Amino acid sequence: MLVVLREAWTTLVPDMKDRHGPLPPLMLSLTVVTGLVDAFSFLALGHVFVANMTGNVVLSGFALAGAPEFSPAASLTALGAFVLGALLGGRIAHRVHADRGRLLYLALVSQTGLVLAAYVIAQACGGPFAGGPRYWLIVVLALGMGVQNAAARALKVPDLMTTVLTFTITGMASDSRAAGGSGSKAGSRLLSTVAMLTGALCGALAILHGHPALPLLFAALVLAITTAATFALTRTAGSWTAPLPDRP
Repeated sequence: MLVVLREAWTTLVPDMKDRHGPLPPLMLSLTVVTGLVDAFSFLALGHVFVANMTGNVVLSGFALAGAPEFSPAASLTALGAFVLGALLGGRIAHRVHADRGRLLYLALVSQTGLVLAAYVIAQACGGPFAGGPRYWLIVVLALGMGVQNAAARALKVPDLMTTVLTFTITGMASDSRAAGGSGSKAGSRLLSTVAMLTGALCGALAILHGHPALPLLFAALVLAITTAATFALTRTAGSWTAPLPDRP
């Protein structure tokens, strides 16, 4: 337990001389955003994900099979917009690949603008969201999450991919001492899981007991703070900003 707590602490308060520098806590904040945004999309936009594309593929299968309350058009729209967002994020990553701090900053600026735009649309419509406003919200949010995922992939911070928890949870179990492993990275993996759970919980509570647009406001605030922190950090050069070698 002490090892897990120590790993969690070093993830939240990392050594700036470490290879990933301040990136771990920044990636955790983006994981919270994922929970908030997917809570909004699934609960307020009618059973569709804008960040979890595995879920969208599964939901598309349900819808195509005729299961009620699922829309193939909504899921496929989210998939298409996510791909376009990932394309934009990929262009940013390839253009500034030599500086991971600047890469994250530019991706955050793009994503923050998109989430703010979604909040304005949601606030103006007031809900329930149907027709054109629903699809505009799906497109804008999926674009932003595509950018986020492309940036996270390019940054290559282990176990902190901001939207994918399947491998994270698998790693916690398969690398544990109970499975015969070393039990390493359990702290950071646990934090990633808790971060997404926290975002989803706060987003659901905001929708169920407040206003449906509140999760987007919270997500925009987290993104704005993360963007400001990243901008400040990029002004001080560090080894963490250098690109990592390509994975084999």
